[in-house]
Amino acid sequence: MIMVMNVGLKWQLNIMVIIAGVDEAGRGPLAGPVVAAAVILPNSYNLEGLDDSKKVAPKKQSQLFVDIKHQATAIGVGVVAAADIDKTNILQATQQAMKMALGRLKPRPDQAVIDGHELPTQIIPNKGVIKGDQTVDVIKAASIIAKVTRDNMMEQYDIIFPAYGFRKHKGYGTREHMDKLRLNKACVIHRKSFKPVASAMPTLSWLRKEDGIGQWGEQTAAVYLLERGYEIVAMNVHCDPYGEIDIIAEKDGIITFVEVKTYSKKQLGTPAQNIDQNKLKKLEAAIHKYVVDMQVKKDIFLDVICVYLKPSVPMFEHFKGIRLEA
Repeated sequence: MIMVMNVGLKWQLNIMVIIAGVDEAGRGPLAGPVVAAAVILPNSYNLEGLDDSKKVAPKKQSQLFVDIKHQATAIGVGVVAAADIDKTNILQATQQAMKMALGRLKPRPDQAVIDGHELPTQIIPNKGVIKGDQTVDVIKAASIIAKVTRDNMMEQYDIIFPAYGFRKHKGYGTREHMDKLRLNKACVIHRKSFKPVASAMPTLSWLRKEDGIGQWGEQTAAVYLLERGYEIVAMNVHCDPYGEIDIIAEKDGIITFVEVKTYSKKQLGTPAQNIDQNKLKKLEAAIHKYVVDMQVKKDIFLDVICVYLKPSVPMFEHFKGIRLEA
C-alpha cells in the first residue's frame, strides 16, 4: 500500500512513500514491560476520535484499538520485559521495543516517524516528531495500540499477582502501589533497577521465612507461560475436597491445567519423581470438578512445570501434554 502523509518533514526525494508511525507505552512504571507499536495506515481510513492515548478514555481506547486493527495496512508490536529492562536501561529497552515493532511490519515501510526523538542505528530511515502523538495520525494510532496492548498485559499480570493492584494502576508508582510494594515486597515483574523497587526485592531467605517459595514459583511459572503465548485464566483454584489447581491457562483453544513444583536447591527430576500416583489422582479429580462446574467444552491437558529458583535467573523444566478426558 502506497501512501502520502504530510507530517511536516522534508525527505530527500519527493516521491510517494510508505510511512509508519511509532510510539511506546510503559517507560515510567515500576513494573511490567515497555511496549512499542508501529502502524501503517491506508490512504483512506475512518478512525473517529483518534488522539494521543493519554487523552482518550479507556472505553474509547478499546474501540479505537479494534478499529485500527481492522483498518491498518500493517501493525507491529515490540515488547521488552522488566528483566530485560534491568539488563540495560529504560531508554535502550524502549528503543529495542520500537525496533522490534518496525521489524514486524509487512510491508516494510520506506520511512518512519517516531514520537519524540529519532531512533538511532535503525535501517529504516526515521525522524523524531516532538508531540507527534498529538499531531500525526499514524503516531496517534501507534500510541493507542501500544497503550491497550500493555494495559491488557497488566490485567493478565493482575491475575498472577493479585496483591499489587496492577489492573488499576498498570504498574505506575501510585500511592496504592507504593504501599503494596512496601507491604509485599517486589514480585517477578517489578523493575529491580528502578530505585523504589531495589530496596524492596525479596531474598530467598526472606521467602523461606515467609513460607513464600511455593507461591513465588507458581507466579514465576505463570509469567513463563504468559511470555510463551498462553493466556492465564486463573491461579490457585480451590476445588474442594480434592485440593488446589496451581495455574489454569489457555493457548490455541486448549485449556492447560498446570501443577508447579518449586525448588530453591537444584533437584529437578521427571514428573513421575515429583508427583506420586495419589497426588495425580487428586489433581485429576480437582480438574474434573472444575471442568464440570465451569462447563468446559475444550480439550484439556495437564502439564507440570518445575521451577528452580536461583539467586539470578530461574530455571524451568516444562513437561507437557498429559491429555485428560473432559
